[in-house]
Amino acid sequence: MKRTVLAAVAGLSLTLGANLASAQMLSFASPPQGSVWNTMSTAMANVARSEQNINALVQPFSGNRAMMDAVDQGMAEFAINDVNDVIVAVRGEEDYDDRQRKNLRVALRISPQPIGIFVRKDSGIDSIADLKGKKVAGGWNAFPLGRPHMAAMLATGGLGWDDVDPVPVPDLIRAADALSSGRLDATYFAVGGPKVAEVDASVGGVKFLPVKSDGEANDAMAKIRPAFYYSEVKPAPHYAGVEQPIEMVTWDNVLVVGAKVSDEQVYQMVSAVLENKEKLSDLFPGFRNMTVDTPHKSYPSLEYHPGAVRYFKEKGLWQE
Repeated sequence: MKRTVLAAVAGLSLTLGANLASAQMLSFASPPQGSVWNTMSTAMANVARSEQNINALVQPFSGNRAMMDAVDQGMAEFAINDVNDVIVAVRGEEDYDDRQRKNLRVALRISPQPIGIFVRKDSGIDSIADLKGKKVAGGWNAFPLGRPHMAAMLATGGLGWDDVDPVPVPDLIRAADALSSGRLDATYFAVGGPKVAEVDASVGGVKFLPVKSDGEANDAMAKIRPAFYYSEVKPAPHYAGVEQPIEMVTWDNVLVVGAKVSDEQVYQMVSAVLENKEKLSDLFPGFRNMTVDTPHKSYPSLEYHPGAVRYFKEKGLWQE
């Protein structure tokens, strides 16, 4: 009788352990609500729950460094980031020069992400060069990624920080609020960001400034952000501030994952994302640009997680 009870207890413990393992919470580290990455992360978490029964949630952090530290240290499993920032985090350079974030891996290349400096439509500012002497978002203490992003875009117009009047802002959301209130002449955001649409409605219209994409501009940009490139952005209903086709600075959004996240969990997350583009696009139109046929791309200093590699090889998406 005693052995029967012990066996039953042992069996119950194994069952509870299995259920707890399957119910493990997976989290996305993201910027605050209103940002593109927060919106994308929320959409991914929703699809992961509904399509793969993955218990996923989104945890807002103050900025990109906090996000990368959370994934590197195992406080969050996933995060969406600019591939440029992941490269410098892994190398331990720039804003990450205290140490290398060696536990960061790439799960997949999500999509190209155009970004741009935007201004009020009635500002009289029509180009990057016109920002000389203007009040431009600077500082970026809570979102240090903003410094090289702004610097790279200013460089395409032949400008540096000494050519503008930098106004300290903590992050993207509050920079946009400062432009809306008149404290700033210009700040930047990812095209399609919900916050841009909010500012557009509040000030009677905003516009993104086109960038030069000639050799000189490209060389100046590459000195700051070598993995940036250019793409043409055409008007779309969810692209506030884009009224005609313009050239914009672009990076690759990648899904970052911690090295210690299990192969199976990463495999399931990659599957949930790549096999549900339509559902994701319904939640956020920016997913229409998701690169489902080319989710693997080699980047300097970065490794792909084995769970992602397994999925890519099974589906014929891996390139040696």
